[in-house]
Amino acid sequence: MTTPDTPAPARSRTPHQLLPSVEQPASGAPRRNRRMRRTLAVTALFAAGALTLSACGGDASAGGNDDGKNGQAGADAAAAKNASDVKIKVSSEDGSTNASINDTGVKVTGGKLTEVKLTDADSGKDVAGAISADGTSWKPGVQLERGTKYRIVAKAKDAKGRAATENATFTTVSSANSFIGSYTPDNGKTVGVGMPVSFNFDKVITNKKDVQSHITVTSSSGQQVVGHWFGAQRLDFRPQDYWKAGSKVTMKIDLDGVKGGQGITGVQSKTVTFTIGRSQVSTVDMNTQTMTVKRDGKTFKSIPISGGSPQNPTYNGQMVISEKFEQTRMDGSTVGFKKKDGKGEYDIPDVPHAMRLSASGTFIHGNYWGPTSIFGNSGTSHGCVGLRDQKGGGGDTPGKWFFNESLIGDVVIVKNSDDQTIKPDNGLNGWNLSWSEWQAGSAA
Repeated sequence: MTTPDTPAPARSRTPHQLLPSVEQPASGAPRRNRRMRRTLAVTALFAAGALTLSACGGDASAGGNDDGKNGQAGADAAAAKNASDVKIKVSSEDGSTNASINDTGVKVTGGKLTEVKLTDADSGKDVAGAISADGTSWKPGVQLERGTKYRIVAKAKDAKGRAATENATFTTVSSANSFIGSYTPDNGKTVGVGMPVSFNFDKVITNKKDVQSHITVTSSSGQQVVGHWFGAQRLDFRPQDYWKAGSKVTMKIDLDGVKGGQGITGVQSKTVTFTIGRSQVSTVDMNTQTMTVKRDGKTFKSIPISGGSPQNPTYNGQMVISEKFEQTRMDGSTVGFKKKDGKGEYDIPDVPHAMRLSASGTFIHGNYWGPTSIFGNSGTSHGCVGLRDQKGGGGDTPGKWFFNESLIGDVVIVKNSDDQTIKPDNGLNGWNLSWSEWQAGSAA
């Protein structure tokens, strides 16, 4: 078949092809018949030409031939009529290279999801996830990895059982182009009244105001909570005074998509809640080598201790228990106490009931190697606070009792030492800043 754009090849016509063949009349036949035959022949020629022109022009009125267009239109209309009403939306667009590691998901309208499969595009490993109870959304069960290519296939059906499928391949934001903050305390924990919220970011943050404004910390006690920056990678939050015992603290992290600086974007989106336990604040007096434990404002117990020696005094100030170890190794070489041969001035492989008070190595811990006479009488340590204990941590000892009665976030105050006050960023010890100093470090 030809079209106006592709004309049929020209055909040569011989004289006998121009007119249909007609029988020659007998001699003497009337001239009228000869004219009639010529008229009929010309009429036949015009009729044939008209048919030829109609075919080349594609006139739908000629022979019902529409070059398949009407047939395709009908098929399209039928397909549209039978199409599913369900609409599937994948949050990470197909082909995107900076997708969120938190907010990837699937939502549908006009129907319900029947299956969603998310896989690591390189390894083929499936990523667990769950469809919501109402069938209208899906979320992965774990946080996605940064800088990883994923493939997702989502299937759904509408109320009439008509199916629809959506496919997308995307790559999550790379580590080089994103920042993330490790934080404490963890979700669901019960902590002491001195426990701050502390973030440590894996990149230098220059856009501090926006980052801080996208982290909110509130307490059921109604206490005002303010953030304070220690340098460009640490942000802590606390109220003016210790948390109220029994209160609930909620931290909302909304950093996904927030610019932290040139070329780096946040990827976290999470809500964390924790509970403040009973109030326990213990005060160590280096003059008397005694620790007084107060529970909910009342004296609970008095314990003899052995603090830092005159050569290596213990820091003064308010310190927060940040870690607890039933047993740990303490090697002086790791905190600057070295002999000439490079070995530590001490190396005890099994220190019992150790609780960290500073990042630089200050602990309150059990001591089984010192004579009983030192406790309550003299400081003998390299700066730690020692309590009488047994090797292996067994028995009924002051070291074991205090360990069992303490929470992460409890406060230990040291006074009357010959050393300086501990710096507020050496551990979780921002309580050593006045409220006005603390507020001055806020970027909000």
